[in-house]
Amino acid sequence: MSHRFIKSLCFLSAMLSIAMIPQVVMALQSSEQKQEPVEIVVYSGRKESLIGPAIAKYMEATGNKVKVKYGSTSGMTALLLEEGDATPASVFIAQDAGALGALAKKDRLHKLPKKITGKVDSRFRSPKDEWVGISGRARAVVYNVNKTSPSEMPVSIRDFTDPKWKGRIGWAPGNGSFQAFVTGMRERDGDEATEAWLRGIMANEPVVYPKNTAIVRAVGAGEVDLGFVNHYYLYRFLNEDSDFPARNHFMPGGDPGSLVNVAGACIPNPDLDEARKAKALEFIEFLLAKDAQSYFANKTYEYPLIKGVDPSVEMIELEKIQTPDMDLSNLDDLQGTLVMLRKVDALP
Repeated sequence: MSHRFIKSLCFLSAMLSIAMIPQVVMALQSSEQKQEPVEIVVYSGRKESLIGPAIAKYMEATGNKVKVKYGSTSGMTALLLEEGDATPASVFIAQDAGALGALAKKDRLHKLPKKITGKVDSRFRSPKDEWVGISGRARAVVYNVNKTSPSEMPVSIRDFTDPKWKGRIGWAPGNGSFQAFVTGMRERDGDEATEAWLRGIMANEPVVYPKNTAIVRAVGAGEVDLGFVNHYYLYRFLNEDSDFPARNHFMPGGDPGSLVNVAGACIPNPDLDEARKAKALEFIEFLLAKDAQSYFANKTYEYPLIKGVDPSVEMIELEKIQTPDMDLSNLDDLQGTLVMLRKVDALP
């Protein structure tokens, strides 16, 4: 091979390398652009103390920024309906499924892919894949172990209208989770039966508390024998004091007293552009990944909803709770429940 030929090859190679520099630079720039952090706007009906750490995990894992607008679930739902397609929100996290159902019935939700909704049992997601649960909250009867026991409990929440329970019950009719439970009872038993149940409980002179935490504290102190609450409040007390004298009882047989509601997520704009939709789906999928689900299980004591993540060690398995079979999307008539609670004088 001649010296001149080798020099020609070297020259051609150099020219090709120079010619390719713009393409290489453009490819690198494109790659950098794809990796630039983006900002996701999330409306949250959940308190920052509950969902904030999970959002922080997402930001740390992806480098993306999340701008969160916090408020009540009912308030955020009303705002989303008012804003319509102009909403800046790419994701809405609701405290309960009823709000998600209300948005779905107004055709405000973007359908989620099966690869996301399929991670969760059909009981805890929209049958039309419009929203998906991210954590579960079971209704329970918390009781003082020195005052009563599961053997004394009736077989149904409906039977706490028996006069034997007079003055022994604590409840929080102004609390959102209780109101969702009443909405579930209306859906399952009908308005007439639910109103009769409320009147029966009122006749037993229940002690009124502002929220679940106060009920559990009162049960532990022996102020009341039992109370109607969400399951996880008890475990916060047990985490501080393993001898706290209260335990949860779950009503059997698909009873409305064992309703498992969910905190859920959706895309609250059916016409969301592709770029924002992709990040919204990534965010929701992260909330259903092991890291976030383990956080819900071990820090907020809620039920994880994906397979492979166990609940906190103190809790019974979700599958063992005989929750009523119903579409949680139908728990959307909060206004009707409030009217009923006022009608029976449970609310002012």
